[in-house]
Amino acid sequence: MQFPLTEEQRLIQETARAFADNEIAPVADKHNREGTFPAALVKRMGELGFLGMLVPETYGGSAIGNFGLVLALEEVNRACASTGVTMSVQNSLVCAPIVHWADESLKRKYLPKLASGEFLGAYALSEPGSGSDAAGLVTSAVKDGDSYVLNGTKNFITTGAEADVVIAMVRTDPAHKTRGITAFLVERGWKGFTVGRKEDKMGLRSSSTVQLVFEEMRVPAANILGELGFGFKIAMHTLDGGRIGIAAQAVGIAKACLDASIKYAEEREAFDQQIGKFQAMQWKLADMATRLEAARLLVYNAARLKDAGQPHGKEAAMAKLFASETSNYAAREAVQIHGGAGYLEDFPVERYFRDARITEIYEGTSEIQRIVIARHLLTNLR
Repeated sequence: MQFPLTEEQRLIQETARAFADNEIAPVADKHNREGTFPAALVKRMGELGFLGMLVPETYGGSAIGNFGLVLALEEVNRACASTGVTMSVQNSLVCAPIVHWADESLKRKYLPKLASGEFLGAYALSEPGSGSDAAGLVTSAVKDGDSYVLNGTKNFITTGAEADVVIAMVRTDPAHKTRGITAFLVERGWKGFTVGRKEDKMGLRSSSTVQLVFEEMRVPAANILGELGFGFKIAMHTLDGGRIGIAAQAVGIAKACLDASIKYAEEREAFDQQIGKFQAMQWKLADMATRLEAARLLVYNAARLKDAGQPHGKEAAMAKLFASETSNYAAREAVQIHGGAGYLEDFPVERYFRDARITEIYEGTSEIQRIVIARHLLTNLR
């Protein structure tokens, strides 16, 4: 697909591609097998400016924007989705809401360290009893002087084990559902902050997913992100951007599936010829490539709209929905093309298959994306 890129955007893409091929890909399987967090790669992403792509230069970022971010995310996720989700969360779910909602003191305190990779961040919305029903959260914050005391448990927190700062959505007013939620910036070292159970997952094995437990944790009122009671609005606004990042991740996984399938179809022989000569294989590759390019265009469109400051909620949901389903389709077909070999850890498509599955679930399931899209379409319903 030919898509016009500026010189800066092309440089970002080429830098991310070289980083993915030369530094991430050689160790991706090792990290996956061992379930180890790729700390050295994350540090390198900070050095390359990949962790502060949405942060203004004033605060140490590169201010590349969402379109540049998705270009880089596709390349990184093509090599390793675990590394890619860390990059996506840092940019879209942590730095972006701080840029958009925080006051000047919080920006200066946290953004430079997040952009450089000195600090890692996490986004804590889900709880054991509330996932898709985000407004059903029960973690509480009670005002006590110039602080709030937080109690509760957050669930499925990406990079939670390594995070230095966490954006936590908590209930400050039990009398209201959405208007009773407030966003706080909390730090790992504060008393009452505990990293709980680490989940054993099907995929993304070298990305930590944990529970975070807040027990009588005192947070300064100055660390409220935005305003009191604005937490749900901040959460939904942030997820619009996060969905674009995960859609880019899905495109990267789908591209990896296609590349691996083409390589195998050209090398593997059956019935005295390359399997790529069989029409059945060719049709699979053609469908994978077509869906991949359509997904990529949806992601590019959503990113450009967000950069332009235009409404993009529907487009982000469409990109997330189609790209994630394309990723899973491509992963299934890649395993099928590889046959029995695709079921073995010797070939990377086995990892792609497991990693792709989460893209239809986190940061809004496919069902939630369809609801979001439909609500944008049915504007006249009461």
